[in-house]
Amino acid sequence: MDYVEISSIADAESFTIGPGRPLALIAGPCVLESDDMAQEVALTLREITSRIGIPYIFKASFDKANRTSLNSYRGPGIEKGLKMLGNISNLGIPVISDIHETGQVEKAAEVLDVLQIPAFLCRQTDLLLAAARTGKPISLKKGQFLSPWDMEHAVKKIKESGNSNLLLTERGTTLGYNNLVVDMRSFQIMHSFGCPVVYDATHSVQLPGGAGGSSGGQREFIPTLTRAAVAAGIDALFMEVHPDPDRALCDGPNSIPLDQMEPLLVKLVEIHKAVQTA
Repeated sequence: MDYVEISSIADAESFTIGPGRPLALIAGPCVLESDDMAQEVALTLREITSRIGIPYIFKASFDKANRTSLNSYRGPGIEKGLKMLGNISNLGIPVISDIHETGQVEKAAEVLDVLQIPAFLCRQTDLLLAAARTGKPISLKKGQFLSPWDMEHAVKKIKESGNSNLLLTERGTTLGYNNLVVDMRSFQIMHSFGCPVVYDATHSVQLPGGAGGSSGGQREFIPTLTRAAVAAGIDALFMEVHPDPDRALCDGPNSIPLDQMEPLLVKLVEIHKAVQTA
């Protein structure tokens, strides 16, 4: 099993994600809305994770290129968005964001500590190779249209390009219209490719296109699914977190309120420790 070391551009303390390591958290708002809100979420989650002893990476997108409607909020764009993410990085917090095109890779790699490949783009060879060449850790999301065993080919594209710093992220599989289901077998299957595995709890409860011109969601199921995923042996947890999800500009229905994070994480850390000692 390969481990992934996260080393912050801003010289924050590095840490390793993988089996036998503490459960890591990747979390933040779906999309960047404002500097103040992003920093509120980042600093609050850093305080919580420091208190309970787990590593943390701030996540937010500078551009959501696959929104349901043309009228949906996409984010501030790459120039302003990377500046906002750089401000988080300067606080000593590692940052991750989506890249959608090969032309974004080099610029994003100057700011981001981890490059995220969106689920819809997990088979885009040129994007995977460009990300791999940066040498940066990569979080590769499993497409909701793929089985977990099909991800082996995407993994090989990155690893055979000389980059083994790879996290594999499960975000659910399409089950009929406007619905996703999480197959708990996928964590064990994707571990067999030699990569730490991440569970994307909030996108797994998304209802794609389920609200007409936008996606719906069922955030009430997040605690149940995260407990199950941690018990199944994941190495890190991905969550979209917002101070007021009902007013979020993107993915509010499947985001978890910031004030609910600490009690949930405390329970999940207990489960993770029990799994490790079992």
